[in-house]
Amino acid sequence: MKKILILDFGSQTTQLIARRIREQKVYCEIHPYSTPLEKIKELDPEGIILSGGPASVYDSDAPLSDPALFELGLPILGICYGAQLMIQQLGGKVEKAEKREFGKADLAVQFTGGLFAGLETSPVHHQVWMSHGDRVEVAPEGFEATATSSHSPFAALRHKEKPFVAVQFHPEVAHTLIGTDILRNFIFGLCNCQPDWTMHSFIESTVTAICNKVGTNKVICALSGGVDSSVTAALIHRAIGDQLTCIYVNNGLMRIGESESILRFFKEKSKLKVIDVEATDFFLSELAGVVDPEIKRKRIGLGFIKIFEEEARKLGEVNYLAQGTLYPDVIESVSFRGEAPIKSHHNVGGLPEIMKLDLIEPLRELFKDEVRELGLELGLPEEAIYRQPFPGPGLGIRIMGEVNLERLKILRQADVIVLEEMKKSGWYRQVWQSFAVLLPIQTVGVMGDGRTYENVIALRAVDSKDAMTADWSKLPYELLGVISSRIINEVRGVNRVVFDISSKPPATIEWE
Repeated sequence: MKKILILDFGSQTTQLIARRIREQKVYCEIHPYSTPLEKIKELDPEGIILSGGPASVYDSDAPLSDPALFELGLPILGICYGAQLMIQQLGGKVEKAEKREFGKADLAVQFTGGLFAGLETSPVHHQVWMSHGDRVEVAPEGFEATATSSHSPFAALRHKEKPFVAVQFHPEVAHTLIGTDILRNFIFGLCNCQPDWTMHSFIESTVTAICNKVGTNKVICALSGGVDSSVTAALIHRAIGDQLTCIYVNNGLMRIGESESILRFFKEKSKLKVIDVEATDFFLSELAGVVDPEIKRKRIGLGFIKIFEEEARKLGEVNYLAQGTLYPDVIESVSFRGEAPIKSHHNVGGLPEIMKLDLIEPLRELFKDEVRELGLELGLPEEAIYRQPFPGPGLGIRIMGEVNLERLKILRQADVIVLEEMKKSGWYRQVWQSFAVLLPIQTVGVMGDGRTYENVIALRAVDSKDAMTADWSKLPYELLGVISSRIINEVRGVNRVVFDISSKPPATIEWE
């Protein structure tokens, strides 16, 4: 498959680069900056993008890619840190700037070719988004400035003979008004890509790949009822039909009526073979006394695998397990700079090495909105596609501290109220996710003229496109008031409700 390769140097907006390119119907992948040159050659990209990052290229421990990248003959675009790395590795000079540039800046274009083809030159200024404290002081031999800003004499550069271009600003963010034009000029103008990566082509290539991999063997699919697993099941079923058996595991950490609703939907509105397994007691025993969120996730993940293997044995010889792993799951579970991953996802970091089933993860290179588009292309109904995301570990990671039946009852009742009021008000489809979290603290309150010392529920609602970044939703005060009042009045054991106004980053969407 034709692709653009992004080498990640730790920028918070690297995923945005990938999304912007995919929006142009060109496939791209993100890999760590340290990816070996031989691996890059195997990936056979049409072009390479060096992302931004928090380091300075002159630091002793600065992340460095193999300078032999520039000998591959491929178009290369450096963004912010990636631009400075390109300049330094090719013989230029980067130093700490006297005046840093953060936020909106005016860009004066001097060369209307390459990245700036079709754009107006100076004296017209274009709004871009800067985020840097270093700048290029001396361009390498063969390079020239193609744009400047008030504090950057080399806000953009190009090599006069080779397909190397660099920008000091971030074309991937919405505040850079010419960002889409710049990325289009790179992927279509310099890399000569074609806009042929569509969900239709993805289905065709993935179905072929699944058939080739599976052959006549059997596959079981972990079916949660969420968007990811539902689309996974539909895609694999299209490829191999009745060789697929779906397994729904009630881990006891679902919302009120969730299991019954999911099973009814798949039995009435799909052609999938579905086995349901009741495992509430098993999972609650595994979680007894556990408060560490990483241990929770891994015990839940290991528990799922144990049950899947048991069910697979009952079906005879089964060789493959299918999961709805997405790209954000993979990215958050992998360290790109030698640091600890953000968190282990139950279907990524929690898998044991001894698992006897080979994995099939047909969605692991897709973002959530792409999965929804894929689901519609596969013919799934909107009611299945536009459900808000629900984590695989269920309410287990929305209960801070130990998970037990009493605390599950409190959270389930609060969660029902949140969902009811969000749907009633019309806000359910407007936000990415909205839910309740049970905190591991109690606070003093007054009810019926008496002192109470009871639990706290946190409300979480976020806006996002792909779960890689998110902002807290600006829900109306009236709606928050209704939700808070209902929870305190209707859920025994709760006397306080708070609203989470943290963005991602620095927070994550789920609390654990």
